[in-house]
Amino acid sequence: MESLTRRLEQAKIFEEDLEERFVLGSGSGGQKINKTSSCVYLKHLPSGHEITCQETRSREKNRLIARERLCEHFEKKAAAEKLVAARDRARRRYQKRKPSRAQKARLRVAKSVRSDRKQSRKRVSE
Repeated sequence: MESLTRRLEQAKIFEEDLEERFVLGSGSGGQKINKTSSCVYLKHLPSGHEITCQETRSREKNRLIARERLCEHFEKKAAAEKLVAARDRARRRYQKRKPSRAQKARLRVAKSVRSDRKQSRKRVSE
């Protein structure tokens, strides 16, 4: 439970931002699952992300599992954003680097070829 509260704090998920409802379960499990409200519906109000959990017949375990899934969602989202930011930094660093000697030599050769091509287009003087 302590690790879950720490994960919630790190993901900046607060209890007052959560809307929690208990709904009737469905599916296999017999009468017990169909007549008790053990299915947990959890909604994070700021982001609008919704989770339903009916893993066990226990309401308390379902509450914990739903919160863990919400944490996993936000952790995956944060990891993806971190990866995109790192990729952008690497791209900018690659674009700002200075060209190598070989690359400068190739640029000079290409420039002289272009110059020769332009010179050949000039009018022939008589």
